[in-house]
Amino acid sequence: MDLLAKTMEAGYTRVLRPVLFRSEEGDPEAAHHKTLQRLSTLAERPRVLDLVRRACAVPTAPVQVAGITFPGKVGLAAGVDKDGLALKGWSALGFSHIEVGTVTPLAQPGNDKPRLFRVYDSTGIINRMGFNNDGVEALATRLRAVGPLSIPIGVSIGKNKSTPVDDAVHDYLTCLRTLDGLADYIAVNVSSPNTAGLRGLQGREPLGELLATLVQEATQLAQARSGDPVPIFVKIAPDLKNEAIDDILEVAGHADIAGIVATNTTLSRDGLRGADLALVDEEGGLSGSPLTRRTRRIVRYVAEHTVLPVIGVGGVMSVTDGKALIDAGAALVQVYTGFVYSGPSLVRDLNRALG
Repeated sequence: MDLLAKTMEAGYTRVLRPVLFRSEEGDPEAAHHKTLQRLSTLAERPRVLDLVRRACAVPTAPVQVAGITFPGKVGLAAGVDKDGLALKGWSALGFSHIEVGTVTPLAQPGNDKPRLFRVYDSTGIINRMGFNNDGVEALATRLRAVGPLSIPIGVSIGKNKSTPVDDAVHDYLTCLRTLDGLADYIAVNVSSPNTAGLRGLQGREPLGELLATLVQEATQLAQARSGDPVPIFVKIAPDLKNEAIDDILEVAGHADIAGIVATNTTLSRDGLRGADLALVDEEGGLSGSPLTRRTRRIVRYVAEHTVLPVIGVGGVMSVTDGKALIDAGAALVQVYTGFVYSGPSLVRDLNRALG
């Protein structure tokens, strides 16, 4: 590790992270939003933005996935910046792509607060946010205002809480249509544990109907604008049995899906330790270190049973974790909780190690 990397790591973990974790009276969600606001202001300060970009820059080799050129292998996972508030800031931190969302047709507040918990001893997070977002129209407006970036933008789409599961296809179609021409790829989120009934859409029949409808619509939208259809990925849960994964892969293959995002957060509480055991009964999805091995197993299984590219996400807390996902068959990796705990140095170290 070079001097700059060591300085970045120490500066974050010893100084900035303690300040962030204590800010907003220790409320993780309020601190998260404050950080987003600060990062979004970088776009208004081009000199500072350029300094950040140079500090985080590491040479990386481009990667072709689903017809998209990614300048590196390390991206920002969905859920960090749901509404695309800090797109230029994220790109300066060395990410090869940004996945915003999950976004829904209508704006919604999400689940009741508190709904975000740091499990510090286990280096993880429990969340039950519930797709809180400003709505797809607001995101589309923001993407148009920002304009093209130097890195691909993916958008994770979902259904509104008030929409019955049987009518979910309509919500996903609405998001797809609104974002046409604005997203480099679409990630279909049917695996969040925080919207009632959503994971039922991972079943063979409902998922088959949903994916086939979306791919058909994407093709028609592309024909209307004389372009290429937006690649569609599907994001799966880490709690699935192999038989259920087999069904998803078969359905995805038939529907001409572009790839798999593996995985979302887990309902399991394996891996919690120390003071975090007091939070074992909190509802929501668990991310971070407790998810590392589970994600690796799912990524390896998916990669061994399909030719579709895999984006590995979940429990990437170190360079070793990122390498392990690539070795397991992932074409790209994404970080969320690891970034919360380790800061920009994790992205820089991963970029250096993964090339």
